Amino acid sequence: MKKKISKREVSVEIDKLTNSIENAITGDIFDTEFHRLTDRNKKHISKREWLFDWKKEISNKEREVYKLTIKDNPDVIQGLISLNAENNYVFIHLVENAKFNRGKKYNDGKEKIYMGVSGNMFAFACKKSYDLGFGGFVAFVAKTSLIEHYNQTLGAERALGQRMYIGSEKASYLIKKYFKIIPLWD
Repeated sequence: MKKKISKREVSVEIDKLTNSIENAITGDIFDTEFHRLTDRNKKHISKREWLFDWKKEISNKEREVYKLTIKDNPDVIQGLISLNAENNYVFIHLVENAKFNRGKKYNDGKEKIYMGVSGNMFAFACKKSYDLGFGGFVAFVAKTSLIEHYNQTLGAERALGQRMYIGSEKASYLIKKYFKIIPLWD
């Protein structure tokens, strides 16, 4: 009998769809890259800087955790995403912006530094799906209060209950916007 895996709700807000990430004050754009995290990287993840237990997420061998960084600055994590390949789609388990990219509520009253971080991570999941031959399809369980937000910002559709998905057309848009490539199905 297969053990049941509980799916957590994705609760990150999409502040802006940018072409990479954008400095919230100056408007400067910074190219980004993703790096997969392994058990060796756990020591670099400080619990007090994150809302979720990312060390546990990294230890889960059924999932892949990636960090988003500014190109040429791989030591400063802008955001984290946990996902895995399912049957013909990629499932997003968790997405979280770094504390300094969350805004006043979670950043000791300070404004966020970069915008576009969350959108970049969703675009990465779509690209991962595309690279695996899944046509960009991505699914996730959304926090109830953010279902309409994900529909409006990402073009995500409601599948069943809180489960949402991003189909090929919207995935293509996100991939082109953040990665400057045109998926083959376009």
